[in-house]
Amino acid sequence: MSGSPRAAGAPISAGESPARDPRSTDFYARSVHAVARDLVGCVLRHGHTAGRVVETESYHESEAACHAFIGETERTAPLLGPPGAAYVYRSYGVHALLNAVAEPDGVGAAVLIRALEPLDGLEVMRARRGLERAEQLCSGPGKLTQALAIGPELNRTALTGGPIEILPPAPGSEPPRLVAGRRIGITKAVELEWRFCEADSTHVSRPWPPAMRATRGRKKTQ
Repeated sequence: MSGSPRAAGAPISAGESPARDPRSTDFYARSVHAVARDLVGCVLRHGHTAGRVVETESYHESEAACHAFIGETERTAPLLGPPGAAYVYRSYGVHALLNAVAEPDGVGAAVLIRALEPLDGLEVMRARRGLERAEQLCSGPGKLTQALAIGPELNRTALTGGPIEILPPAPGSEPPRLVAGRRIGITKAVELEWRFCEADSTHVSRPWPPAMRATRGRKKTQ
């Protein structure tokens, strides 16, 4: 891994990375931040349920909030494995969280899928979640795995041709307008603005990034 700022985990500028296909391993074998940004707008599918990715967070071995920061263990081994694999674990032994392993093999990095806009199988999602409002079904990393029935048994499975599919945005769809903010639900490296949200989505998890709240406030006053 080179010593450039990006290799050390610096975010990229909007529009710097070209459109890529998440069905290819090459999509994941690059900057974890580029992958995090480009996953917003893609479609995540498992079985008969699917949703559009509206929020992600990037994690890199260079910072203490990443599981790979401590090096390779039985738990963290998937993070240092081939890009394009699913890293699924239980947070505090309760909620399953889905991550997409990124960067070249041997580099510990992954993108946490934080929120989806439900598209298919909403009634199945409602039954699994015990909720009705579409905005609440997948507005958090533990919520979306429950809604899509994604658990630790899918850890290490391929996101390119495996049971969990990540598909390109719908043809002709407008690229999402992104805002960045600090990651949430962590206690280390909290200053890093490695959270990427679709600015116009009501399905993003709370609290919304300040830039997103400011945009919503301006819309209400117009």
